Amino acid sequence: MNSFSTDADPHPGNILVVPDDKNPSHLPRIGLIDYGQVKTLNPEERVKVAKLILSIADKESDQVIADRFRDLGIKTKTDSTRFLADFGRLMFGSFESKHLDHEWHKELHKEDRVLYFPNELSMVYRTALLLRGLAMSLQFNPSVGEEWRHHAEDTIKMYDTV
Repeated sequence: MNSFSTDADPHPGNILVVPDDKNPSHLPRIGLIDYGQVKTLNPEERVKVAKLILSIADKESDQVIADRFRDLGIKTKTDSTRFLADFGRLMFGSFESKHLDHEWHKELHKEDRVLYFPNELSMVYRTALLLRGLAMSLQFNPSVGEEWRHHAEDTIKMYDTV
């Protein structure tokens, strides 16, 4: 989040584990290749995404999470606060068993539906989804919000002028 661009295609074929040649006794490093899907966020967009990420990590109220989404420009049919909060937690929180329940999804989408999803958030979400999927395949259930917390905090410190 601190860089101007983010790689939105970190699937296993684009991730390398490489030895640290300068310090062979150190743990290997992660190497990313193939930056074909990159989105550049301006400072204002980065701060807004960072605040959404932190609202998930901090387990904020439905109202706070929904408002962070609204700040990014998401539009839904009924502007449901609960829908936006659940959607945000689904995107950037830990994976929960209810997320596998088709009825949960049906109820969520009966309440509201997305009409416009902000471009600046689409690649960030794709990155989160791919990384979470990779982590789940390794039997690790991270909260993207919690894992990205320090990046979000640094971004806000660096760019938030409000």
